[in-house]
Amino acid sequence: MPLPPAQPKLLTSHTCKLTDPQATALKSWLEAHHAKFREVPYARFAAEKDKTNVVFYESGKLVVQGKGTQDFIEFVLEPEILKEARLGYEAVLNPELLLPRLGVDESGKGDFFGPLCIAGVYVNEAVVKAWKDSGIRDSKNISNDRKMRELAELIQKTPGCVTSVVPVGNEAYNRLYVKMKSVNTLLAWGHARVIENLMGQKHRMNPPPVRAISDQFAYHKNTVARALMPLGRQIELIQKHRAEEDIAVAAASILARHEFVTRLGDLEKRYELVLPKGASSAVDAAAKAFVQKHGAENLPKVAKMHFRTAFRAQGLPEPPKVEWRKPR
Repeated sequence: MPLPPAQPKLLTSHTCKLTDPQATALKSWLEAHHAKFREVPYARFAAEKDKTNVVFYESGKLVVQGKGTQDFIEFVLEPEILKEARLGYEAVLNPELLLPRLGVDESGKGDFFGPLCIAGVYVNEAVVKAWKDSGIRDSKNISNDRKMRELAELIQKTPGCVTSVVPVGNEAYNRLYVKMKSVNTLLAWGHARVIENLMGQKHRMNPPPVRAISDQFAYHKNTVARALMPLGRQIELIQKHRAEEDIAVAAASILARHEFVTRLGDLEKRYELVLPKGASSAVDAAAKAFVQKHGAENLPKVAKMHFRTAFRAQGLPEPPKVEWRKPR
């Protein structure tokens, strides 16, 4: 029998900063609700209410501890004092955050070295709640590779979560780029492939997803819509800027980046060279060093050959820059 979904762990401690007006409002709320006040060193005030200890320090830091911490944050601190949802009250304000859905994102698009990796993640209400305090967020805000690996493992092991990762190695990437003649077309194919892979596992999703969400990387939304495969056409596709704010897309971005970093590391070991991420002067220097050590004929095995860096590394004239024009 399958194991029951893990129950989300309740918070028993929380720290945040308060402005003076927020602190005054909190103290007034505690007084009005008959909290028991006490003296605490370096604190402006401290009180206890319903198994919850609240201490506001002179530094402006608020510390909430006890079994009632989560309820206090969701039903008092956020709506009454902070006037914004941070922890979980947002699900009450916006029930769509708990809808079963797919999130899709990619990594490696702007990196000269290494593959393009596209990942997709299915989440439902239980998964979203399980990740509430996990630190899952857009991978661009996670600079530590070890933390990225830990979060990727958490995502893949969470009961009820279904994932798919499609890595496009450099040689395959270069062949596809020659055929498709556009990064966006290649990306659209990758996103569509991941959605198709996930929809092929719909029997594992409870309940089935109502939509797929991805970042809008192309000017026209139909770039991805046209690339969808038979199963992918059965689901609503939503493309929007800053899609990584959705936890399903953020989780996909972590899986994609972890796959990219892992495969880039494998390439570094194979060719015994440091292959920097991104596109920079350090990348230019590494590209030239690679060509000197392994020959220009091997560069397509580790790099995206349409980047101008590839021409410079081989001592070839760079193609003329094409001015971007709004598509019709």
